[in-house]
Amino acid sequence: MTLGVRRWDTMGDSVQGVGKRCNQDWWACEGTGAGDEPLVLAVADGHGSAVHARSELGARFAVDRFVGLAAAFGRAARDCHEPGRLARLMAYARDDFPRALVHEWRSAALGHWDRHRSVADGDAPEPEAGEKLLLYGTTLIGAVLTPWLFVAWQIGDGDLAVVEHDGELLRPLAPAEEDLGDETESLCGAQAWRAVRTHWAPLFDEARGPRLVVLSTDGLSKSFASADGYREFVVGLDDRLTDEGADGVRAVLPEWLRHASRYSGDDTTLVAALRPEHLALETEQKTES
Repeated sequence: MTLGVRRWDTMGDSVQGVGKRCNQDWWACEGTGAGDEPLVLAVADGHGSAVHARSELGARFAVDRFVGLAAAFGRAARDCHEPGRLARLMAYARDDFPRALVHEWRSAALGHWDRHRSVADGDAPEPEAGEKLLLYGTTLIGAVLTPWLFVAWQIGDGDLAVVEHDGELLRPLAPAEEDLGDETESLCGAQAWRAVRTHWAPLFDEARGPRLVVLSTDGLSKSFASADGYREFVVGLDDRLTDEGADGVRAVLPEWLRHASRYSGDDTTLVAALRPEHLALETEQKTES
C-alpha cells in the first residue's frame, strides 16, 4: 500500500432541533481507511424524552465505545484473506462485536450513574440497573472501512446508505418493517445485542468497493415525505460530491442539516465518506494491468 494516499474524503456535522433543550445526537469520523488506520464512522441519537433524561450522554458513550472497538476490529482485519480468518472475523462481527459493544456502553452508563447519582430522589431505593440504563437510551449506527473489508452495525432507527462503485444505491441495514411512531430498538434494551443488525461486505477488489457511505440519524430521513425523498437526497449528494468534491459539500452541509431539522423538528446528524476519484482510477488501473 502506498503511504500518504487518502483513501477516503470525509465530512460530518450535526444541528440541534428547534425547541430542543440540547442536541441529543453525537457523531465521530476517525482514521484514513488504511490497513493500519481503519476509517470508523458513527452516529448516535439519544431518545431525548423525560424517561431518557441523560440520553445525550448515552449517545456520546455509544459513539466513543464504538470507535474504540471498531478501530481495533479494523486493525485485526488486516490479514482477513488468510485461510479461515475471514470466516472467524465474520462470526465475531455478527455475534461477539454486538455483545462487546453493549457491554462497553452499559459499563460507561452505569459508571456515570455511580459518579453522578441523582439527589432528587432523597431516600428512594436504589433503582435497578435497567432503570438506570433507561436514562441513557440511544440508537447507534457505526461502520468500519479498510482496503479489504466494509462492516457496519445498527441498533434502532436512522439510516445507512451506500452508493456502490457502479452508482447503485443500497440501504443494507434498513429493517424489514419500519418502527411504528417513535418506538425503536435501543442500547438500553434488556438484550440489546440481539437487536443489532450487521452488514458484512468483504472487498476482494477495492475498485469495486463502495464509493460513498452515508450514516445519518432519523432527523434527516423524517424531513422527507417518503423514503423516495431520502433516496433522492443521497443520489443528489453523490452527484454533487462527484462534481464539486468534498470541500464544496462540506461548506454547505450545516445549512442542509438545518433545513432538514426545520422540517423534522429533530436533531439531525450526517457523516459521510467518499472514495476519492484518483484512488478509484489508480486501483482500477492496477487491476487491469
